[in-house]
Amino acid sequence: MESFWINSLNKNLEYDKLEDNQETDVCIVGGGVFGVTCAYYLTKSGYNVTILEKYKIGEKTTGHSTAKITSQHGLFYDYLINSYNKKFAKDYLDANEEAISNIKDIIDNEKISCDFEYQNNYIYTTSKEELKDIKKEVSAVESLGFQNCEFVTKTGLPFDIKGAICFKHQAQFNPLKYLCGLCKSITSNNGKIYTNTTVIDVKQENDYYITYTENNIVKSKYVIIASHYPFINFPGFYFTKMYQSTSYVIAVDTKKTLFNGMYINCKSPIFSYRTAKLDGKKVLLIAGGDHKTGHPTCYKDSYGLLENEAKKYYPNCEVISKWSTRDCISLDKIPYVGSYSNIMPNMFVGTGFKKWGFTCSNIAANIVVDSILGKTNKYSYLFDSTRLKPIKNIDEMKNIIVQSANSLLLDKLKKPNMNFDEINNNSGSIIEIANHKVGIYKNAEGKIYAVNPICTHLGCLLSWNDVDKTWDCPCHGSRFDYTGKNIYDPAFKDLEVYYTDT
Repeated sequence: MESFWINSLNKNLEYDKLEDNQETDVCIVGGGVFGVTCAYYLTKSGYNVTILEKYKIGEKTTGHSTAKITSQHGLFYDYLINSYNKKFAKDYLDANEEAISNIKDIIDNEKISCDFEYQNNYIYTTSKEELKDIKKEVSAVESLGFQNCEFVTKTGLPFDIKGAICFKHQAQFNPLKYLCGLCKSITSNNGKIYTNTTVIDVKQENDYYITYTENNIVKSKYVIIASHYPFINFPGFYFTKMYQSTSYVIAVDTKKTLFNGMYINCKSPIFSYRTAKLDGKKVLLIAGGDHKTGHPTCYKDSYGLLENEAKKYYPNCEVISKWSTRDCISLDKIPYVGSYSNIMPNMFVGTGFKKWGFTCSNIAANIVVDSILGKTNKYSYLFDSTRLKPIKNIDEMKNIIVQSANSLLLDKLKKPNMNFDEINNNSGSIIEIANHKVGIYKNAEGKIYAVNPICTHLGCLLSWNDVDKTWDCPCHGSRFDYTGKNIYDPAFKDLEVYYTDT
């Protein structure tokens, strides 16, 4: 299912595939908003830059987001003060506020038409019991000296609330139109962009790095891993420090005049709202249905949940687009930005943006670019990618360990609870044939697709996603379509195909 942003774009963000060996100053692996922003700043500073993207520019997480540009990342500042201290929380807030200004400066300087508009952002509750959490967050933010914050009891939403914390002067835009403008600047400054180019490895050789694609190499002094989920497992060990979370989004023509502002409630089940422009008309984007990637879900708890929410307030509405999205979340909820590993100088990473990737990616790009330019960035300590501090979320760490152990070993030993005949058309499941696990999908006509349901990243047993018709990894969030083709990292290899009906 294509996102509203991809459907609304009249330019194809596809470039030539890499067909020869090259040498450059900086090789960037990944063409989402973080990688492209790094390339933008570096080419402006006179560096030779090459972007290698497996798909099209912005086609995955960036192009499937809700594209809110805000410093308000849930009820987060009370957490930061209690987990770290006020200075840490204030610097995090200041970094995100600067990112909003940075994005607006880029749009103005490059004259990018991307539907950018300032909006207030609200975290609200309809529950009296949750009101104390909102007020606690208001007090935390006010203690940091942030002036653009207030507690409100009235919003533009089509229902009553008990209260909300409002951050003023936040923003929203069309993310792919924004990337179009960045790419135009990059190529005009002699940067090179290659799409449909899969990177399979990066190795250090003396003072340089060799980035390997399927058929060619790129030699560079610097490498930036901007591939959403770092796919190089050792060193770095990012697969032990993050998990992926999936959400669902629908775009709705409400047939009515829509509100201003961006909104998200404070507790599960999460509902996120913003408006967007389509042919001069406002449409409504509703997101939610969050769950850990790889955990089973159903239509009722994903798109159905959002459709019911829309029809509750707009009975005559029309769903014009729907899609799923995912992002990486670190155990302490802080992104990893900086050196990929202490033993790999001049190789950098930005990941774990926890669904707030537009401010976080700009911060990350500035930190990494400053490192390459030899400058000190005052916010780099916040996001130290090599940090070894005590884990703040012990329960989530235990969950990751248990899930990985189950998927790597225990689940493989369990006998599947379905047989071939029990799999309905347009559905899938794992069955056992001659003591081997086989992933079976039957399309609407009964055509059969059989794959080896073992993730090509680290060997976890996949689970069937009956909503998106994909094979998902419950360990690290890799995804494959029903034919076995890899569609989301950290895996980059396709599944072994056992059989396809012809």
